[in-house]
Amino acid sequence: MPASTRHHRALAVFVHCLGILAAVPALPTAAPEATAAPRPAAATPRPTTAAPPPAAATPAPMASRSPVAMVARVTEPTPPSAPPALAPPTRAPASAPPQQVTVAVATESSPAPRYRIQVRNVSNSPLETTVRQELPPGSSTTAISGGGRSTPAGGSTTEVTWRLRLPAHSTTTLGTALAATAPGRPLTAPTCAFTSDGTRPYDCATATWQAAAAPAAEVTEAPPWRRYPVLLAGLAVLLLISAALVWVWRRRRGRRVTAAALSTGGGAGGDRGTVYPRPAAPSPVRRRRTPPVWMLVGAAVVVLAGVVGTAGWTATRQVSAIDTQKQPTSGAWRGTGVNGSLGVPLRESAFEFTVYRMTCGAPGTAGKAAGGGAAPVNGRRCEATVGVRNVTGDHQPWHSELQRAYLPGGRWVSTDESATRTANLGRDVFADPMAAGTRMVLPLVFTVDGRDPPQQLELRSGVFSAGVRVQMP
Repeated sequence: MPASTRHHRALAVFVHCLGILAAVPALPTAAPEATAAPRPAAATPRPTTAAPPPAAATPAPMASRSPVAMVARVTEPTPPSAPPALAPPTRAPASAPPQQVTVAVATESSPAPRYRIQVRNVSNSPLETTVRQELPPGSSTTAISGGGRSTPAGGSTTEVTWRLRLPAHSTTTLGTALAATAPGRPLTAPTCAFTSDGTRPYDCATATWQAAAAPAAEVTEAPPWRRYPVLLAGLAVLLLISAALVWVWRRRRGRRVTAAALSTGGGAGGDRGTVYPRPAAPSPVRRRRTPPVWMLVGAAVVVLAGVVGTAGWTATRQVSAIDTQKQPTSGAWRGTGVNGSLGVPLRESAFEFTVYRMTCGAPGTAGKAAGGGAAPVNGRRCEATVGVRNVTGDHQPWHSELQRAYLPGGRWVSTDESATRTANLGRDVFADPMAAGTRMVLPLVFTVDGRDPPQQLELRSGVFSAGVRVQMP
């Protein structure tokens, strides 16, 4: 055996022995007999006694043990410990409470806006409900079915209200018709069914009426001969063709002049004819015809002008198409920010938000603040009825601090957690994550100061989500 191999094997044995000696102090001091005994179950613990453990009080000296016994003790497997009696608590995803009343809204194909509302009681007992339909700003009703009333809701908006008593497992159909509006203007009318006192929503739905597009009103593109790139390209082609024709004419003319000179240059009396000139009169040197310099320079200028004109026209169209009113989003956010109006479903990275209505109380009726302190003098509470749908395949948490109401001047306030919990009958809607594919309709309360209502709501699922922004009428 080579010396190097013997040295390596000896070093390996030495290192192995050092590892065994380092592990011996960490071994339990119980005897092998006590270690091999079965442990009692975790569910029936036995009281401990003060008696000294057997065979562990008088340990044998370390020097008297053989290396084989130490290795056997090190490699002896220990039984696994008993699992805990109780599993650690986990946050279960929140599921939407069972709905007692459902709402469905659809539009009708008519020249003027018309909406059909179906309110269904899916419970086993009759219920009293209040149905409210938020009309688009500036619109007025021409017909209301089912005994509804049209009342102003503040500002330029109007709402239609019905008070219904729904028998068990029944469906009631309502309808509204609005005055004709400008063609091409979409009208969204969200509708919600509330409890009899009109405070807690059962369900909400929305529909957008769109007038049929008239073929004559379609915007057509300009004809090809009126487009600047086409005109420039046509001019460039025309100049090139003209230059090519001039060059071909000049070349043919030069050939004719050369042929005429050769036919008359031999003189009379030549016995070889005019095809073969005499050696004394050598034939003229023929140069290769090339396009003139002015033609090349002109063609290059025309092509360059066409390229520059096309690039400038394309850049001008792209710059004019930029939306300067759109708010920029950070590159660290997920998704792109979406803006919309009341009653329009807006989707972000995890949730689909729909704001159905917003109502604000009188100034000075805010009550106590969320921390228990005094509310602002002119403070009031604004309640937004919001529909939230989890569009992902996993449960998603959301937080009250990320839901904001923006006031005039750029100021904003977050959700009032205590007032929102009270509006939801003591249930904390932000405590548990939303289950995958579920939808909830709930009120969110914001405590604001001043007389101006919020101008915009910003809703998002997470800190890095771009979120949605809903403009208030």
